Amino acid sequence: MNNNEPLLGTRRFLPMFMTQFFGALNDNVFKQALLLVITYGWIQQTASISTLNNLAALLFILPYFIFSATAGQIADKYERSQLIRYLKILEIVVMALGTTGFLTGNLWILMFALFLMGTQSTFFGPIKYAILPEILKPNELMSGNALFQSGTSLAILFGMILGGAVIAASAGNLLWISLTVLSIAIIGYFSSRFILKQDSPAPELQVDWNFFRTSFQTIKYAKSLPLVFMILLGNSWYWFYGATYLTQIPQLTMQNLHASENVASLLLTFFSIGIGLGSYLCRKLGGSEVNIRMVPIGAVGLTVFAFYLAASMAMVPTRTGELLGLADVFQQGWSYYHVMFAVTLLGISGGFYIVPLYAMMQAHSPRSHRARVVAANNILNAVFMVSSAIFSIIILSVLNFDLKILFCITAVLSGIFTLWLLLRIKPMLNATPASLED
Repeated sequence: MNNNEPLLGTRRFLPMFMTQFFGALNDNVFKQALLLVITYGWIQQTASISTLNNLAALLFILPYFIFSATAGQIADKYERSQLIRYLKILEIVVMALGTTGFLTGNLWILMFALFLMGTQSTFFGPIKYAILPEILKPNELMSGNALFQSGTSLAILFGMILGGAVIAASAGNLLWISLTVLSIAIIGYFSSRFILKQDSPAPELQVDWNFFRTSFQTIKYAKSLPLVFMILLGNSWYWFYGATYLTQIPQLTMQNLHASENVASLLLTFFSIGIGLGSYLCRKLGGSEVNIRMVPIGAVGLTVFAFYLAASMAMVPTRTGELLGLADVFQQGWSYYHVMFAVTLLGISGGFYIVPLYAMMQAHSPRSHRARVVAANNILNAVFMVSSAIFSIIILSVLNFDLKILFCITAVLSGIFTLWLLLRIKPMLNATPASLED
């Protein structure tokens, strides 16, 4: 094997990368379309926009809390390439259900499809991150994770753009978004058929179908690995932070910028470009060895640039009348450019922060339990993201604070949490071997 061969040119990495890419793409096309349908009133609803948007975010991540531990056991017990193909077939079925929701204008069918999409992603998560250390060499792990995060960011970017563009261009005809999500699911299935067969690390494992007991045992095992558990907390904080911001972007766009759904897609595009750029720079600046060097830089950026975003929003003048389109936004003065720049810087900071933590999670997890460690990570992610949705509902709907206050509070919490986390992790790294492979 050529050691200088680009990872994206290898049979061992490319099919997995493309399957992950199309899965993330479809998640975001569907979620963005649903958020825009809710925000801009394309389907009749009685609840407030803020409540429905946060409910949608909660429904997507709730399966991670319920099913992740069992998903981790299944991923450690069975051959993973076949599991992925089964899950991609399930995605096609779920998107057929989503199509029914779009075509009938039934919001609750769409919400149920979103929950099932989250369930499918829950079972896919432990597989994809447990496979990476199997198909990559130790000195490729940072590069592989950077490519995965960059690819996911591009998938989010294209998904947000595509979802918004199809909704905007369809003029109320939701058949086109239905055909889009079905087509992407089918393409993702065909990509999965090229994934190389993997060894089963723990074929003797007995799967416990009691989801709650298994979740408790999985978290308990992760806590028995102090360094790994701290890394998982760091990952999960990022998902709390990201969910708090990304879920509010459609509302920010309409209420603060007085702009259309295309502008919401533009802001999400800048955020996704930022994450991709941050992931790329993280690998270039941090080196190929798994290390924590770039995490503090990302943590500082996640705090500082959140305040910058809130300040930029405060500079935007109040407007009434017709919503601004894409071309209009670029003619409104520097306050709008500041919002775009702040969102991009938040994305770059996120790339610096998350890529090393994912690589460290894989490098320091025992091979026989790696998928279950990823499952523990997903459970904690879900707890933090559900907390984010509840937190946002309390701040915005119960206390009636505006988005700027929400973003500032989140920035302060981020600074406090990550400082505590880094002070805990660094001494553990000095006392722990680079890998816990068994």
